Amino acid sequence: MAKNIQSLERAAAMLRLLAGGERRLGLSDIAASVGLAKGTAHGILRTLQAEGFVEQDAASGRYQLGAELLRLGNSYLDVHELRARALVWTDDLARSSGESVHLGVVHQQGVLIVHHVFRPDDSRQVLEVGAMQPMHSTALGKVLSAYDPVAHSEAVESERPALTPRTVTGLADFEAVLDLTRARGWAADVEETWEGVAAVAAPIHDRRRMPVGAIAITGAVERICPAGELRSELVAAVRECARAVSRDIGAGRF
Repeated sequence: MAKNIQSLERAAAMLRLLAGGERRLGLSDIAASVGLAKGTAHGILRTLQAEGFVEQDAASGRYQLGAELLRLGNSYLDVHELRARALVWTDDLARSSGESVHLGVVHQQGVLIVHHVFRPDDSRQVLEVGAMQPMHSTALGKVLSAYDPVAHSEAVESERPALTPRTVTGLADFEAVLDLTRARGWAADVEETWEGVAAVAAPIHDRRRMPVGAIAITGAVERICPAGELRSELVAAVRECARAVSRDIGAGRF
């Protein structure tokens, strides 16, 4: 059996101490509580502080939990609540559209698929939960980049490789796509990420009207765009599904 990494165990012990004790603790108190020399404890606290997991009060020098832990905790809860709230609506969307449905959230510099409903036919399909999709070319990524400032920054500051001849890579052109997405409330990907595949996506907002994810219908380009244009009923369906999930998590009417 592999041994645990001692430095991580010590860092975890400090975080638990700060979470369960007084609001702020000094270096001596922390070192004594976890059984470490002050120099060792200070080194770990300094690393945790650099990562945003711990904050130090400038006046007293005492330590407390940092905002990054709150962000991570809220992210975990939001994703699981989002998936639970979306289950029924995404199932209905896949059934009514006859296509695959994906639920995605911002993760690192891409889109993480947290829920995937198969196309309701007998074809062989691969579950894509846990897969990462590009931010700049997918319908999900465009929607998230248009409405989420963090996603926007990551998409703008990262490389935007040409995945197909249709991929939009230039910054000005990409920003124009995001402007259009915000104006109409949805985004499309017609063979910009994978040749032969098209998708349309709409944003999900929480009770604070902040974007927390997006829903997309994905399928063969000849079914999604049979006459060279996106089927209007699919656009309407994915937008209504996203609005329904938004209402379900407390966003009210859009």
